[in-house]
Amino acid sequence: MGKIMLEVKDLKTKYITRFNEDIYAVDGVTLQLEEGKSLGIAGESGCGKSTLALSLMGYYFPPLHYSSGEIIIDGQTISHLDPDVVRKRILGREVAYIPQAAMNALNPTQKIIRFIEDVVHAHFPKKTRQEIYTMAKDRFEELGLPAKVLNQHAVELSGGMKQRTVIAISTILSPKVLIADEPSSALDVTSQKKVIKMLKSLMDKGYIRSMIFITHELPLLYNVTDDIMVMYAGKIVERGSAKEMVFDPMHPYSHGLMGSIIVPETGVREQELTAIPGTPPNLKNPPKGCRFAPRCPFVKPECVVGDVEMRTFDEHRSYRCVLGVDELREAYKNE
Repeated sequence: MGKIMLEVKDLKTKYITRFNEDIYAVDGVTLQLEEGKSLGIAGESGCGKSTLALSLMGYYFPPLHYSSGEIIIDGQTISHLDPDVVRKRILGREVAYIPQAAMNALNPTQKIIRFIEDVVHAHFPKKTRQEIYTMAKDRFEELGLPAKVLNQHAVELSGGMKQRTVIAISTILSPKVLIADEPSSALDVTSQKKVIKMLKSLMDKGYIRSMIFITHELPLLYNVTDDIMVMYAGKIVERGSAKEMVFDPMHPYSHGLMGSIIVPETGVREQELTAIPGTPPNLKNPPKGCRFAPRCPFVKPECVVGDVEMRTFDEHRSYRCVLGVDELREAYKNE
């Protein structure tokens, strides 16, 4: 195992409603991310992916609140730091975030270089405008973005160009961990390919040392990440290599998720599309036991009694289910 760049231990974060109700959108998440590796997080809308992305930065805006657990970046615990310390020392340098609506993140009245100046000056106030311009120009050109973009406004850029510009700005300080929240979801196929190529280039050139890529499109992660985690109702239900998760998903939810998506890869595209019955649970009052049990075609009485723990097989794969590997594979054959 390589150096651990990001470690999360039993993280719980919640939304507090105006009626003072606690809604745990991230409920006991544990993960590790090695240096030089990329981790994909997949799941349907509302499962907690974006909340997890925000939580991993250690910087919380109400109604989102930290509850418990640890977030450790390159050996430094950030989950208990003062928000001002996180903003000044952590965000942008240790961990960077590409928001879900990245194309709308740029102020149309400002030139791109002004955004970069704000980011750099927040951490290096003594940097001159010329130093920042030279730094930005070199980085943009290395990532395939023309230097003229720096003196343009967001309204002058196409959607794909805006997305790549936001990525370049977010990573200008070479963070140790990059969290990309659905960075290609609103783009056409050509622009998606450019964004993915850019993210890989950032990894290859060492501008980012590890990456978390979040999407609802599980097959997309096969071409982007090393490992994939599947999230459901605030909990991680399975983790494995990208190849294993696409071609041999084990948890019933992961299996259903793959079966409901058109996949171009040989060996999967021939399968008939299926739908996952029911709807996700209300996290104000989640079901007891396995949270997927109300929708699972293989549910048993023991699924709804007590907590269901992650179980490991093949040394590195893990999933959250009471059924064993052989039982699940036999059930999938008989569907």
